[in-house]
Amino acid sequence: MGSGKWVLNLVKPFQGILPEVEQAKRKVQINEKIMWTAIVLFVFLICAQIPLAGLRFGRPDGNDPFYFMRTLLASNRGTLMELGISPIVTSGLVMQLLVGAKLIEVGNDKDDKALFQSAQKLLGIIITIIEAVAYVVSGMYGNVGVGEDDIGAGAALLIIFQLVFAGIIVLCLDELLQKGWGLGSGISLFIATNICENIMWQTFSPEKGRSGGFQGALVALFHLLMTRQDRLRALQEAFYRADDTNVTNLLATVLVFLLVVFFQGFAVRVRIKHANAGKGVEDTKKIKLFYTSNMPIILLTALVSNVHFFSSILHRKFPENRIVGLFGRWDAPEMNPTAAQQRPVAGLAYYLTAPVNITAMVSDPIHAIVYIAFMLTACSLLSRMWIEVSGSSAKDVARQMKEQKQVMPGFRDSSIQRRLEPKITTAATLGGLCIGAMTIIADFMGAIGSGTGILLAVTTIYEYYETIKSEQQGDSFSFRSLLGK
Repeated sequence: MGSGKWVLNLVKPFQGILPEVEQAKRKVQINEKIMWTAIVLFVFLICAQIPLAGLRFGRPDGNDPFYFMRTLLASNRGTLMELGISPIVTSGLVMQLLVGAKLIEVGNDKDDKALFQSAQKLLGIIITIIEAVAYVVSGMYGNVGVGEDDIGAGAALLIIFQLVFAGIIVLCLDELLQKGWGLGSGISLFIATNICENIMWQTFSPEKGRSGGFQGALVALFHLLMTRQDRLRALQEAFYRADDTNVTNLLATVLVFLLVVFFQGFAVRVRIKHANAGKGVEDTKKIKLFYTSNMPIILLTALVSNVHFFSSILHRKFPENRIVGLFGRWDAPEMNPTAAQQRPVAGLAYYLTAPVNITAMVSDPIHAIVYIAFMLTACSLLSRMWIEVSGSSAKDVARQMKEQKQVMPGFRDSSIQRRLEPKITTAATLGGLCIGAMTIIADFMGAIGSGTGILLAVTTIYEYYETIKSEQQGDSFSFRSLLGK
């Protein structure tokens, strides 16, 4: 028995007690899938509005280390969805790295895959507990003590229980969609919903912003044009205001949106046919440039968010420690008293975060260079690694084609994997590289919701469009259907 098998076998005693959604054993019709997807989204949105019980004054205290990543983590401060998808994505990232390092060995039979999924679920629950305890102990909801201004041990335990319970709900909601009852994955659905909501709010919000005007870019534009006599100055302020979302940010968002849609169409076509089909009866399937879709950027977001979280906690507890400074130093209130939240100003957390704007990039070119190199390299590597653990490698595709009695005209069954290997590997590597590049471009252009957010939203929406279209046509095989399984 290999060492990887031995590690997975440790999970067997826990399989019976882990919450599980049963795999759909019948063909679920498209209308029913849409219904279950809507129910999953509704439950998530409700949980994102239910405040945590036990908070002092009904709201959390202190600085929020996840402030700039809340949308990408599908989380909402001070609610049951405080942790969002962070635990489930982090567990997926850890398991992927373990498989890539050959520390875990997953076979092709159903038992091995079920065991791997159970291991990932168990790890997700453990990470949920660790993050919940870390949130409370770090003082994000107030000091844990018996003083008049402290939340107390009872409230601390209550908050931890709620966070863990909500984390398990997220795991089950995602599994409900993954097991064939709904469309896509819960992770992508929750992220896309949060990002679209944020973009709409930043565009049309009637609330007052930090600049004194309206927060929404379009609302501010029309208000300035109607109230200012100097129309040129009004346009200039609407396009370039610094403290709130401006029209330039909105145009950058639209441009990135169109770029992502454009690159979605890049694909290599592979000729296939059913083994029993007559001569000349062929079909073509596409291996898309974005073969691994948005998974590389989701995994990268989980990695960076955890670096932010733990570096922020360590800096708060040990601000003068040099080793802690290597992981990240955050601006103090006296350094940035007007900022809504602290930002990393040095260390690993700083270099893994996009420069605020072009001016910041020019003033610190080393930061920009390190960030660009990190994004391109990490997205490319994660994309390559993901095809091996998600069941979408050339070997997996060739096996599924054989099971469905599909062949590539002119090639033997034994050579299909060899023919698919360069196409799929190139698509995964180059696609991850392009995703990283577009994320960087969008960040530097100041697009609403960050480049990462726009990419996640567009790719998810496009996936749902393709999935619904495929379901309606009764397509029995698709390379896209392999992703995320």
